[in-house]
Amino acid sequence: MSVKCIDVRKNHHKTKWLMPWGTNHCKKLRDFDEAVSRQIEANDIVFAVHIPLPSKEMSPWFQFMLFIMQLDIAFKMDNDLKENAEITLDVSLAYRDDMFDDWEEIAHAIEIRKLKCTFGSPKTVESEGRHYDCDFLPFMEIGSVAHKYYLINIRLPVNDRKGINVGIGEIKDIRLVGIHQNGGFTKVWFAMKTFLTPSILIIMVWYWRRITLMTRAPVLLEKVIFALGISMTFINIPVEWFSIGFDWTWMLLFGDIRQGIFYAMLLSFWIIFCGEHMMDQNERNRLSGYWKQVGPIAVGSFCLFVFDMCERGVQLKNPFYSIWTTEVGTELAMAFIIVAGICLCLYFLFLCFMVFQVFRNISGKQSSLPAMSKARRLHYEGLIFRFKFMMLITLACAAMTVIFFIVSQVTEGHWKWGDITIQVNSAFFTGIYGMWNLYVFALMFLYAPSHKNYGEDQSNGDLGVNSGEELQLTTTITHVDGPTEVYKLARKEAQE
Repeated sequence: MSVKCIDVRKNHHKTKWLMPWGTNHCKKLRDFDEAVSRQIEANDIVFAVHIPLPSKEMSPWFQFMLFIMQLDIAFKMDNDLKENAEITLDVSLAYRDDMFDDWEEIAHAIEIRKLKCTFGSPKTVESEGRHYDCDFLPFMEIGSVAHKYYLINIRLPVNDRKGINVGIGEIKDIRLVGIHQNGGFTKVWFAMKTFLTPSILIIMVWYWRRITLMTRAPVLLEKVIFALGISMTFINIPVEWFSIGFDWTWMLLFGDIRQGIFYAMLLSFWIIFCGEHMMDQNERNRLSGYWKQVGPIAVGSFCLFVFDMCERGVQLKNPFYSIWTTEVGTELAMAFIIVAGICLCLYFLFLCFMVFQVFRNISGKQSSLPAMSKARRLHYEGLIFRFKFMMLITLACAAMTVIFFIVSQVTEGHWKWGDITIQVNSAFFTGIYGMWNLYVFALMFLYAPSHKNYGEDQSNGDLGVNSGEELQLTTTITHVDGPTEVYKLARKEAQE
């Protein structure tokens, strides 16, 4: 709840900060009736909010601060709330790290918010004093909590000639709801990233070293697996540790960019992964062969980056800015979330179709197994089982990723645009993140090229099979020191 302070200084000099409590607290008003009786004008009233509450401190472990505004507007016959009314806010934000230091300004802005309110009773004299039911308004988002104390001063300047703050009803109070990351979760999150970064980095170096030891050039699938490992390492690197000691307000934007790169790489990988295992006669093992599928992913990722820059990019200079404050911005943001959700669902259905095609092709090859010797048949049955299991894990990972993206977008926006409330707890968030790391780790481990040398005598003599029993389950280039056994299931020269 904000405190109503009186500021009767000439021109309202901006270097003066009004404190709601403490030794240097401002002169307060109980309500606006007192202001009327004391002939205090609306331009002389400042709503002051101190963050946090008395005897508490903010911490860098909170990572960010998000504030939404709720207005208490009373109905009055001679001061009714007009339709499509807009409220103009003169807002300032300051900080200090000691209770006796001077306040240092962080940002100052003039912001306009559109009021969306309903009144459940007839607008009669008997209904005077009842409050409107108003939607929450986006107020402020800042990407770091580097200081102990913050102060917000809000003015509602009135200018009848220009129509500023006219027809907005009788505002009784201003409430701010603050949201920040839990400090305990932040520590767990940092520890998780610190542990996973070297794990993925080590397996990635080992994987690429196994590839470079081969006499052949890396194939496309091996390259994209390595690229996926790089993107996973990029999102794993715990640069957030620096936010504990530095005031880096761009960390939220940087985190979005890292996650966007990983999303683009992961979605592209799944298309190539399934395509390289489809034993058709199409030319594979070239990235250009997937431009129709990967191209839209790249375009969508770029649009996501532009959308993020339009809000969090601007918030680096003005934390009070929000793309949700205008009709056009709200419609664009809503359209983006809806279209992104639909596209991801269609993508998942297309991926399911590709996996079905792969399974059908593998099942057709299984008809060759009964003609093999027992040892060779058991060998290939084991490979096929592991391969199908990996494809099912891929589908499950894709489904959880699509659900996580949609739910996270709805959760991030639900304070801003409606009644839909979906809570994503920390267990779900860390679970998805851990799933990505385990998936990437398993891919690099299973698809690392094998250096075991099975000669003709061992392959055909010891196992008791002839060369005709070599089961071709995939379609890639074949060399003397070929890829891993799992990748042999993916050799892409479909034999008739």
